[in-house]
Amino acid sequence: MVNLSTVQASNASLPKTLFTRNGPVGVFVGATNGIGRASLLAFAKYTQQPRLYFIGRSQTAADEVLGQLKDVNAGGQYEFVKADASLLRNVDEICQSIQAKETRLDILFQSQGTLDFSSETSEKLPLIMALGYYSKMRFIANLLPLLQRSSTPRVVVVLAGTKEGPVNPNDIPGKKVKPWQARGHLCSMMTLTMERFAQSAPSVSFVHSYPGFVRTSLDQSIKGVTGVVMRSIFSIVNMFATHNWISLEETGDRHVFLSTAPRYAAKERSAGLSSEGGGVDGPKAVVASNGQIGAGVYTVDEFCESGDASVQQVLQRLRENRTDQKIWEHLNDVFKRVTGKSSIH
Repeated sequence: MVNLSTVQASNASLPKTLFTRNGPVGVFVGATNGIGRASLLAFAKYTQQPRLYFIGRSQTAADEVLGQLKDVNAGGQYEFVKADASLLRNVDEICQSIQAKETRLDILFQSQGTLDFSSETSEKLPLIMALGYYSKMRFIANLLPLLQRSSTPRVVVVLAGTKEGPVNPNDIPGKKVKPWQARGHLCSMMTLTMERFAQSAPSVSFVHSYPGFVRTSLDQSIKGVTGVVMRSIFSIVNMFATHNWISLEETGDRHVFLSTAPRYAAKERSAGLSSEGGGVDGPKAVVASNGQIGAGVYTVDEFCESGDASVQQVLQRLRENRTDQKIWEHLNDVFKRVTGKSSIH
């Protein structure tokens, strides 16, 4: 476990260790509520003169966030982009707008998601997959050139890192996946897709984060009777649960750490780092999703630790039977069907 004091010390050192000349440029998707909002505010708090874009659907919530951002760091520049990020065509428009304004991007942080299992978008995608997977991967595909122009680029995706599971190669979209297997299925898709992006962009590092038990309003997105039943079950389970809740403040601090700490370096930049190095954030390189030190893609738990051997074995089996290739092909098929192209460049 990475102690919270270590996390906070590393974050506090950022103006002197990472963003020493120019303030960071960041894009935060799903940042008007919950984990995304906490992480955006924490990132603004710990950095000097940040230039941050944040995407969400609610102008009212955004106005509150803008006020909080100015309170924690009046020296930053903040721009809200009102959009429904579940639609890939909207993602393209957002990315084109950012590309027109910026020459580099240091951090792409994504926490958009829903537990609405029944709805479908106007682009004929299940809403839960559109937000949880397709839009996240579309942002990466579109913004990768800007990230590659940064000296310390990083992508952080919040879902359930270290919870990867089997994927049926004949059902990549997960239409027939049993509910209790859905998380592992989607998590493996996420990590393996980021590995493919890392192959073409070895100067960029990718982190798949599991935030742990954080009190948010996500369960309110479950619709109808199912939602009522599930929220009741959650309440009962939580009354007797032994897990420790993680506060929004702590999850914000930990996600700043995941977004900046050198231990999660890109493959191209990790060669000179030691797995036993010193520094305020401890070891300088950690085990990546493929089991290698500093390989550039990291699946991490709520305490910022890499997935263990069992996680690596699940992913290795999926690589060996070429499920990773089928996931990649499926993603590009969806991109081309919906938008007509694999990315906006």
